[in-house]
Amino acid sequence: MSVELVEVVRSGFRECVHRGSLIVLDPRGEVLISLGEVHTPIYPRSSNKPLQATALLRNGFVPRTTAELAIATASHEGESEHVELVEDLLDEYGFDETDLLCPADLPGNELARAEVLASGRPPRTVYMNCSGKHAAMLAACAGSDWDPRTYLDPAHPLQQAVVDTVLDLAGDFEDTELGIDGCGLPIVPLPLFNLASAYSRLVTAAPDTPERAVADALRAHPFLISGTGKDDVRLMTAVPGLMCKAGADGIHAGALPDGTAFAFKIDDGHERARLPLTAALLHRLGVDWSEELATLASQPVLGGGKRVGTVRAIPGVF
Repeated sequence: MSVELVEVVRSGFRECVHRGSLIVLDPRGEVLISLGEVHTPIYPRSSNKPLQATALLRNGFVPRTTAELAIATASHEGESEHVELVEDLLDEYGFDETDLLCPADLPGNELARAEVLASGRPPRTVYMNCSGKHAAMLAACAGSDWDPRTYLDPAHPLQQAVVDTVLDLAGDFEDTELGIDGCGLPIVPLPLFNLASAYSRLVTAAPDTPERAVADALRAHPFLISGTGKDDVRLMTAVPGLMCKAGADGIHAGALPDGTAFAFKIDDGHERARLPLTAALLHRLGVDWSEELATLASQPVLGGGKRVGTVRAIPGVF
């Protein structure tokens, strides 16, 4: 059963509560904190992307730069730097935007979206937040001589390789059927325990391995994997060495350099619970309580344009 993790306090009154489940593992893989349903499979959504990117490196994707590898893991905001990287990656492997099988979308970033709308331009597949991953999957198909036209198919050899890699990184758990993610790709359901285990493996892998390359790329380019003002760029900027990746519907997973790893799922999927919960959890794990981290751990509740309360991890929940 899930537990209360985050509360919203307005004018001293507890206005609402976000419930969920959370796991923290030490560098040896032993449980430090376990709250709620940590062994029940969930869809990690975009928190799966670092694991998928590892599979791509093992199967034909050869990025020229760490930025290209980072965009393969991104839930980007469609800002100009994101879009240019995706377009360059496609061009490098002989593809263009028409080869992407993700849905067309507008940029997630408010300013970038406003510029597109003001110019009368339509939604594009490169604006879609998963377009970097899709471009990298096309690159892997080219590198492995697989059909790029059917890479969404769960039976495609690339998707079979992704499943094998996710299971290799995450360890044993009760097998469940694949789902379909928001971008149209197959998604492997994982328990939170196994998701955290996989993140620990990425950051503690030996140098020059695909796992470590993915972890290092995320940490080197937090803006590329998220975007202006997003949770991951704010957290990795505040905590050097942290690798983390948000997923839709209240998912977050991450790991510190020593292999201490966490994963959680907010039951109602509300995004506002993620940032303060992760910041408070990092402090609980010994990260210095800097002014920046303390700010992230107490997100403002506004009334009349002024701060009148906070969104925070429930005191004593850990």
